[in-house]
Amino acid sequence: MSPRAHAAPAWRLHYRVEAADLHAHLFHVALTIEQPSAAQRVSLPVWIPGSYLVREFSKNLQKLVARQDGRAVPIHQIDKCTWQIDCVPSSPLVLGYEVYAFDTSVRTAWLDADRGFFNGTSLCLRVHGQEPQPHALELVSPRPGWEAATGLTPLKTGKRGFGLYLAQDYDELVDCPVEMGAFWSTEFKVHGVPHRLVVSGATESLDGARLASDVHKICESEIRFWHDRRKPPFKSYVFLLNAVDDGYGGLEHRNSTALIGSRRDLPRVGDPRMGDGYLTLLGLISHEYFHTWNVKQLRPAEFTRYDYSQENYTQLLWFFEGFTSYYDDLLLRRAGLIDEATYVRLLNKTINQVLQTPGREVQPVAQASFDAWVKYYRQDENTPNATVSYYTKGSLVALCFDLTLRAEGHTTLDDVMRALWVRCKAGPMTEADFAAVLRELGQRSFAREIAAWVHSTRELPLADLLQKQGVFALDEPAQLQQRLGIRVDETGGTIKLKTVLRGGAAEQAGMAAGDEWLGVEVAGNAWRLAKTDDLLLYAGSHRRLIALVARDRRLLRLELHLPAAVTTWRLVLRDPALAQPWLSLQT
Repeated sequence: MSPRAHAAPAWRLHYRVEAADLHAHLFHVALTIEQPSAAQRVSLPVWIPGSYLVREFSKNLQKLVARQDGRAVPIHQIDKCTWQIDCVPSSPLVLGYEVYAFDTSVRTAWLDADRGFFNGTSLCLRVHGQEPQPHALELVSPRPGWEAATGLTPLKTGKRGFGLYLAQDYDELVDCPVEMGAFWSTEFKVHGVPHRLVVSGATESLDGARLASDVHKICESEIRFWHDRRKPPFKSYVFLLNAVDDGYGGLEHRNSTALIGSRRDLPRVGDPRMGDGYLTLLGLISHEYFHTWNVKQLRPAEFTRYDYSQENYTQLLWFFEGFTSYYDDLLLRRAGLIDEATYVRLLNKTINQVLQTPGREVQPVAQASFDAWVKYYRQDENTPNATVSYYTKGSLVALCFDLTLRAEGHTTLDDVMRALWVRCKAGPMTEADFAAVLRELGQRSFAREIAAWVHSTRELPLADLLQKQGVFALDEPAQLQQRLGIRVDETGGTIKLKTVLRGGAAEQAGMAAGDEWLGVEVAGNAWRLAKTDDLLLYAGSHRRLIALVARDRRLLRLELHLPAAVTTWRLVLRDPALAQPWLSLQT
């Protein structure tokens, strides 16, 4: 199925991907460039759109060779991910190389005897100067019984999905991940558009019918959100879900998404309950599907064209990730998959996550978006003190805009999102576009709110806005770890401090991340601690304690004062009728 077997191929670039060695986790790629340039350069991306970290995919590329007219051609490495081939432009250039694939995440590539998966950013070299050309991808079946699934357009494929696919350009090629293996799958249509749900690694207990039904409801709800009863702007869609023992994550693509979740969270035959794990998985699916509109088409102006060689900066992740995070759970409610009480509980969790992050007082959410490359995606023990998540804080910014617009009675955030889609022609967007649509539909300027909620560290007016929707915020005592200002690992009967929060009692006592909290002295008695909750058992009414801590093999005695009043929020829906227009089911 080589391009040279076709009289007039519609492409000049052909990638043949073969699972060359399942046990060594090696893909083999043969790239044919029909019309190379003299001194042709090729490179592998350093990051994948949607995951804002330089991951250096070229570290897994090996044995790169080049041939032209049957003869070896010299290759010169220019930098960490770029090569130049000393070829002539008169005849096809064929590159061969291997890629090591042993990362189970949704961002890179995986290959073993049971499953194969890859993103084009991990396997497909970019041919400089020919990115706008059509790219052909040929998938070779490694063994009987395996199937392949991808969002690419099939040209000549067998019933199991292996064969030849076509992408209109390099961006499309690397934006359509590929799943291979003996997976479970099903198909359904939403607004006349074919959708495929693929699950790898599931057990025999999987209730596929329920999963497909629930995913169908999500898709129906989100298409109607954006387009009412019209068709969405894609011809097909593929969900690629990898079920593992322990894992969670997703990555959006133009007409597909790659997901990873725990097998224990999948719905089981004969068990109709909505467990927390399955609810979280549905929220993930809702989130990634919403991204089909909000970041893959409507997107930051800085992402009009991706630069695969370096970081691509934007201050708008609070909008594209945060607003998507706002709608992921809200649309589960509107699709009828959860009730109002469950939605309020999920919202309550998000609010407390933000309120318990000292970094919200340090960094505006717009700056957190810009710094994603070095802060959010490079988290350490100080991350909660230095930054705020543009996912969670951004979702609360969306909530504030939505409830403000509803309270003023002119429009809703739903209408704003749809108006932005039209204004920006489902393409690049700026903050100025958002401000203009708010002014037009909201009938006033929202510059003050944007400055306060997005570009400053001022607290959001959550309690007042929620109360106008019939939801009241009550203060209740915080859990002990939050009172102390610590986040810990308590596995194995020991207490290891992972994070010491800024301004908390633990920091004031001199505790530090990495400390092992061994015990406590109270009124002259010393006690061994196995978990933090034991502290209240031994402390009784005492507020002044001595914490016994091990740090770098040294034993320390630190004076710890238990704070009397640290509270957290508990949301209560007191007026469902008032909240009904906001949380109502779609009909």
